[in-house]
Amino acid sequence: MFGLGFQELVVILLIALLLFGAKKLPDIAKALGKSVNEFKKGIDGKEKSEEEKIEEEKKDKNS
Repeated sequence: MFGLGFQELVVILLIALLLFGAKKLPDIAKALGKSVNEFKKGIDGKEKSEEEKIEEEKKDKNS
């Protein structure tokens, strides 16, 4: 996962725990997950629209 080992992930988690506290970590993780999901949807949507443009150009050339 991103070239990080288990020890590195534990250290990052401990630092986040110290910075944000135990009560806010689940909210932060949830928000991060939603952000990543929306980003992936945006990337997929952009790829699909580019594919649609290519197909339209092919149809126009054939006409």
